[in-house]
Amino acid sequence: MSTTLFSLQGRVALVTGAGRGLGLAMATALAAHGATVWLNGRDASALQDAADTVSQAGRDAAGCAHALAFDVTDEAAASAAVGHVLAQSGRLDILINNVGQRRRQALDDLPAQALRELLESNLVSAWHLCREAARPMREQGFGRIINVTSIAGPIARAGDAAYTTGKGALEALTRALAAELGAQGINVNAIAPGYFATEANAGMVEDPATTQWLTRRSSLGRWGQPDEIGGAAVFLASSAASYVTGQVLVVDGGYLAHF
Repeated sequence: MSTTLFSLQGRVALVTGAGRGLGLAMATALAAHGATVWLNGRDASALQDAADTVSQAGRDAAGCAHALAFDVTDEAAASAAVGHVLAQSGRLDILINNVGQRRRQALDDLPAQALRELLESNLVSAWHLCREAARPMREQGFGRIINVTSIAGPIARAGDAAYTTGKGALEALTRALAAELGAQGINVNAIAPGYFATEANAGMVEDPATTQWLTRRSSLGRWGQPDEIGGAAVFLASSAASYVTGQVLVVDGGYLAHF
């Protein structure tokens, strides 16, 4: 298979939650394949450091990166951010929605307002950015939207109803937008990560009991490393996935294979 299928040269991407972890890994992979990547996060200083790292990774493929700090739950700020990308780069080809908060609480202990806030972050912000990004993508006749969901979408655990609800709904939104936007040249897919050794999961990674449990439950018997998510993002953003839409690509080391 020709490597040009996976080339992203000339493409412009916006990746939310890209200051660290899986978002940073996906942004790095896109730049390494030639894309111009706009990294979103809230901490402007840390985000600029991340953008510098991504630009270094993309140097050989003519990829580069820019920092773009804004709160994805602020609709006006998110709309302005898309406008900024268009003004500076002239187009927007790829959107990766990678924001996700988690709050583990039993049903009786979870306030309704906490659920609303979680859905605002994990679902509504993605819906709004999809809508904003789809407008220029329609005009271009090309677009790739990738929503980062979770293996918590298709399965559930006690005390995690809010997060599971949000991620399950994001999968449904992915399919609905694929049905709506496909005729306009926009492919919409999702990536569902499993257990990755990110900064956010450091406590679990360092816990021997959790790691032992994961080793038994996943086919590969280990934690995923952040850079192992990059290939999935590059594939779905590239010409190699031109006939793929409305799908959820699970990257979990075989965890769901045991259910």
